[in-house]
Amino acid sequence: MTTTPHRQTADERRVAVLDAATVEFARKGLHGASTDDIARAAGISQPYLFRLFGTKKELYLATTRRTVDHLYEVFADAARGKTGIDALYAMGQAYETVMADRDRLMLMLKCWASCDDPDICEAVRGSWRDLVDLAERASGETPEAVSTFFSKGALLTILMGMDAFTRPEPWSNRLIEGCQTGMTE
Repeated sequence: MTTTPHRQTADERRVAVLDAATVEFARKGLHGASTDDIARAAGISQPYLFRLFGTKKELYLATTRRTVDHLYEVFADAARGKTGIDALYAMGQAYETVMADRDRLMLMLKCWASCDDPDICEAVRGSWRDLVDLAERASGETPEAVSTFFSKGALLTILMGMDAFTRPEPWSNRLIEGCQTGMTE
């Protein structure tokens, strides 16, 4: 019996491109990433990649937007039914789980570092605005508490990027402990 191979829909190809782009941009950033490598990994031609996304930067923005949209959903789910510090703590725990995906983590760091580009800067600012609004609404906490939550989260993200959790040293352990202190009080 002969089976015909499954032909991907346009939506499936788009997801495959975003998956491949997440890996490529996480490892090499916007300027170092190769659209040819992304297309090859997604199983499509480079011209088709550009038909889907227009430009490399538009693909980068779509890739980072998908990552942050996923994070927003995870935060919202984690905070559901909680208030105060409990909501922030739940979002922090969920963040650690999402950032355990090294490609998502490194894409996030590279995206923040790409804010010298005005379009990327606007996208990053919009993402942060949405996450901050969610944290404020879900927790009902003061601006100081929400700022502390995001400050500690940003430092923990940097430490994750340096593999401080998997290759700990005394200085990194002190920083990690300091970030985790007070999150459940």
